[in-house]
Formats: sequence, C-alpha cells, structure tokens
Amino acid sequence: MDLILWRHAEAEEGEATTPDHKRRLTARGEMQAKQMARWLHQHLPRKRKVLVSPAERTQQTAHALELPYEIEPKLGIGASATDVLKAAGWPDHNGAVLIIGHQPTLGRVAALLLGGEEADWTVKKGGVWWFASRMRNDEAQTVLRAVLNPDLAST
Repeated sequence: MDLILWRHAEAEEGEATTPDHKRRLTARGEMQAKQMARWLHQHLPRKRKVLVSPAERTQQTAHALELPYEIEPKLGIGASATDVLKAAGWPDHNGAVLIIGHQPTLGRVAALLLGGEEADWTVKKGGVWWFASRMRNDEAQTVLRAVLNPDLAST
C-alpha cells in the first residue's frame, strides 16, 4: 500500500468572524496546490483513492489535482493519527490512498509511521510525505518514498 499525506496549501489567517473550517487558500496557496498537483499527476499510481478533510482549504487543494475525491469527516480539523490511518486502511488497503489534511495531524502520522510513536513533526504547507508498506523477510516495514514541498515540485 502507498499512503500519501498532502497538507493543504497556504490558507488565509483565521478571523474571529470566519470559522476555521471555512478558511480559503491564498493566491500563493493556490499556486502551491497547482505545483504539487502537477508532480502528483506524474507519480500517482493508477489505482488510487483520494480522501479529503471537509475543510474548505483542503477541498480547494484537492481541486488543483483535478481527480475525483471523497470528503471524509474523520480527516477534519483535530483528527487523530489513528483516525487518518483507519480512514486510509493502512497498511492493508490495496492500492494508493492520498490524504489531504491538516497539521498537526499529518506530522503525527508521519512520526508514528517512521518512529513508532506520535510526535509533533512538521509537514510544510502544500507538502507531501509518501509512505509505502511492504513485507520483507516476514516483517512488516514502512518505507518513506518521498518528501516534497511545493517550491521543489515546480523544478
């Protein structure tokens, strides 16, 4: 299984009158999402599922990908690392799952997969962390396949 974690691109600052889940991408965020979407289009496997938080900014990030996606309430703001892994079906799903979500949740998922316990690791805005699960000598392993930020995806 491949698990791709994509943090939403840069969003507007929160205002007292705007609920957090309604925050939208900035112009820079839209550009970040498009840059990463181009890279993902070149690398995503054909067999894939895209799951997106219900927040406005994650859906806008997903729109840049121009692929069908499902809004998954379990991936919303404040989701736990366990919520993300369960929604993705990690590590047993057959194919790739792209999760578009939030910090600090995505960083905690990355720490759990690589270090065995949750920690507050940073996933940059618009950044992607790509993991794979595999069996080697009857042992389940997690492999970090790629970490990419939007500024590097455009080159």
